[in-house]
Amino acid sequence: MVCSGLRRVARAGVYLVRKISSVSRGQQHRALSPGSSAQGAPGCEVELLGKAYCQDTYTNLTRKVLSKVGRNLHNQPHHPLWLIKERVKEHFYRQYLGRSRTPLFSVYDNLPPVVTTWQNFDSLLIPADHPSRKKGDNYYLNRTHMLRAHTSAHQWDLIHSGLDAFLVVGDVYRRDQIDAQHYPVFHQLEGVRLFSKHELFVGIKDGESLQLFEQNSRSAHKQETHTMEAVKLVEFDLKQTLTRLVTHLFGDGLEIRWVDCYFPFTHPSFEMEVNFRGEWLEILGCGVMEQQLVNSAGAQEKIGWAFGLGLERLAMILYDIPDIRLFWSEDERFLKQFHVADINQNVKFQPLSKYPAVINDISFWLPSENYTENDFYDLVRTIGGDLVEKVDLIDKFKHPKTHKTSHCYRITYRHMERTLSQRELKHVHQAIQEAAVRDLGVEGRF
Repeated sequence: MVCSGLRRVARAGVYLVRKISSVSRGQQHRALSPGSSAQGAPGCEVELLGKAYCQDTYTNLTRKVLSKVGRNLHNQPHHPLWLIKERVKEHFYRQYLGRSRTPLFSVYDNLPPVVTTWQNFDSLLIPADHPSRKKGDNYYLNRTHMLRAHTSAHQWDLIHSGLDAFLVVGDVYRRDQIDAQHYPVFHQLEGVRLFSKHELFVGIKDGESLQLFEQNSRSAHKQETHTMEAVKLVEFDLKQTLTRLVTHLFGDGLEIRWVDCYFPFTHPSFEMEVNFRGEWLEILGCGVMEQQLVNSAGAQEKIGWAFGLGLERLAMILYDIPDIRLFWSEDERFLKQFHVADINQNVKFQPLSKYPAVINDISFWLPSENYTENDFYDLVRTIGGDLVEKVDLIDKFKHPKTHKTSHCYRITYRHMERTLSQRELKHVHQAIQEAAVRDLGVEGRF
């Protein structure tokens, strides 16, 4: 599950793009030029995490994104994302115990990021024409396989396996704008809890006479198959669970509010906002699981809730980390700040010296069709890498006679560890210009 603020939220070296011919592996690896993506060339495959996937017109992986697969920052001890994950895991292990006094929630933090489009969309009741399926927003290996866009892609399988309380943590992939809060790879933590009739109503006065299900009409407050009593108890348990969690993370005295929202796979749905240092911040999304999803996974006699949060979002707030690129840094000045003896120890990130930015603009006429801004952002990321701090669309112009549209983008370059010069960036910026013309079909105004 993904809250709205984040919608836009094996090893990396195992990949390569290769022809289904006798071309040697060394030549195959060089098939991707610095500015290219694995764009569905006939007779080619994408090999990722030891499996080969035939390319087609949906294939849109970039070298930049492929290099991140398998890094698993959330599993690297003392990384700030690992600290957040461990704090959440410890909280659930201590607070929620089963009958045998063992942890109620199972934790899955190493599930592979390649999923089917059915897992990522259909299993979650996301309509075939829903905009979240667009190529412009996702990374597809081909028409049937992709890099997961959310950890919810594993929800159906885990419920189908018989689990009714679990956390899933993993890297997720989305094509998005470029700035200090967005990156094509980020990390989510998902929670699911299902209840039987006995589990939900135990301890409730006259609970044995209450029911989970009925056939009625859907309203803003409940699904057509749920009784109001069941929904209110599930909603109460969900909000109480998440209030305890954020209090554990942020401390006592935290002001919390709930905002009604929409997700295809929960109803009713909510976003949690917290008042942190005088500012209301959206932290996570959650809701009562759609019964159709639960039923299709084989848990027809149960009702449940689900929530999802972004680890980067929490870490940036809790540790005062200003730039999402820092999570991928291997600079010891950054990493050593999170080597703490106790995972619950307060950490305040001490900023590295902020080196001056170098700003260059690029403008071009758009092709008549098949251009999306995320295609350009991916191209800039692939060539400029983490030298690129942000990209802003600063001007749009439509020619009154030709009706052609021009975009002007401002690219801000800033190295995290040293000063950049215009001279060394000249070649990077020129490569972006050339690749935009070659790969996106734009007409340069350079």
